[in-house]
Amino acid sequence: MGGFFAAALKEDCIFDLFFGTDYHSHLGTRRGGLAAFDRKNGFCRSIHDIGNSPFRTKFSAELNEMRGNLGIGCISDYDPQPLLLRSQHGSYAIAAIGKINNQEELLREICRENRLHFFEMTSGEINQTELVAALINQRDHLVEGIRYAQERIDGSMSILILTKKGIYAARDLYGRTPVILGRKKEGFCASFESFAYLNLGYRDYREMGPGEISVITPEGVTVLAEPGKRMKICSFLWIYYGYPSSKYEGVSVEAMRCRCGAMLAKRDIMSREDADIVAGVPDSGTAHAIGYANASGIPFSRPLIKYTPTWPRSFMPPTQKKRELIARMKLIPVKDLIEGRRILLIDDSIVRGTQLRETGQYLFETGAREIHARPACPPLLFGCKYLGFSRSGSELEMIARRVIREEEGDAAEESVLKDYANPDSERFRMMQKRICERMHFTSLRYNRLDDTLAAVGIPAERLCTYCWNGEE
Repeated sequence: MGGFFAAALKEDCIFDLFFGTDYHSHLGTRRGGLAAFDRKNGFCRSIHDIGNSPFRTKFSAELNEMRGNLGIGCISDYDPQPLLLRSQHGSYAIAAIGKINNQEELLREICRENRLHFFEMTSGEINQTELVAALINQRDHLVEGIRYAQERIDGSMSILILTKKGIYAARDLYGRTPVILGRKKEGFCASFESFAYLNLGYRDYREMGPGEISVITPEGVTVLAEPGKRMKICSFLWIYYGYPSSKYEGVSVEAMRCRCGAMLAKRDIMSREDADIVAGVPDSGTAHAIGYANASGIPFSRPLIKYTPTWPRSFMPPTQKKRELIARMKLIPVKDLIEGRRILLIDDSIVRGTQLRETGQYLFETGAREIHARPACPPLLFGCKYLGFSRSGSELEMIARRVIREEEGDAAEESVLKDYANPDSERFRMMQKRICERMHFTSLRYNRLDDTLAAVGIPAERLCTYCWNGEE
């Protein structure tokens, strides 16, 4: 995934740009970048690999060296950005967050018709932000180019473009990711995360609508393309991605997670007679667990503590075996809160199942008597088509799909998958039982989709639920 931040001020913006971008470090693990424009010195840009160290340590020099009153920054899971380009639109820097499913088709078309070339990265792939820029440059005007790129992309794409006169901000067509505007006396900012600008003195100005394109200057925000009516914002923002202090469409992440846990408890059969403590897998499982504990009356406890001094961010090694080891190393058990206890363990979700299984095993080895797992959302059955939160090669890496494959064969029909997504069906109950057995839990109960969406509290038709039920 990834996140971005932009600032347009009447004075130098680098301080705001540095810290506003840094506040998105939870959304990306590979690259960080800043670009700025100064009236005297022109454009400047810096990109660093942040795979092994936090954004701040890599960009501390830029805080003193860069200058400019307009700037954009990006934290990326994959692509180095922002890119600095020159085209018929003049020089500009661009950052883009999203996913392109039809990349090869677009590449062939652009290379054939325009005889362009693209730089390959070491992985053999191209930088998708470079492809976005190439699509934008197919049109004579930036706004037309941005809209053309978004319409041609199968997936989703939110974009920031830094020019000499202002910053163009474009939210993806169906608003799957947020773009939120802040305001203070010196100017304006645009941010993926709403909390990223609060400590910098900005206050909420407004959220951009789905498909909206606006230009931001120190003097104001001008809408260049009105937002569309259809919204499909990612539900997983509240479940997992979002930082606790953020809000999207006016809905607090932390408050939603507490509601979600409470709804999970009300559906469950567990009471103080059945479990000794409720615990969340840090960090995103914690608020879900607090909500569950408050609603059930089972005491909340912290038997697992996340070690943050040297693990402040989610660095992920390239191999699954090492990822599992890293996930375990970050969690330190408190034996006195575990030994002999019946633990009701809540995590945000189960994707492959490897990390939560390791966590459960860790608790058993430390002396837990029982582990009752309660994911805060339904089983993930479909790979994300829009944000690329997991770069797994196949949906069959998901534990739910592996169980379905064993029961139904390689090509389960859509109607069969829909039945597995129905929490009232026999297939669902069988799948839940098999996953519980594989993960060696005492019991396992998933949250229901209707309860998950009710915890968000905005109309269900405005939320993307594709990863759970396959509905566009």
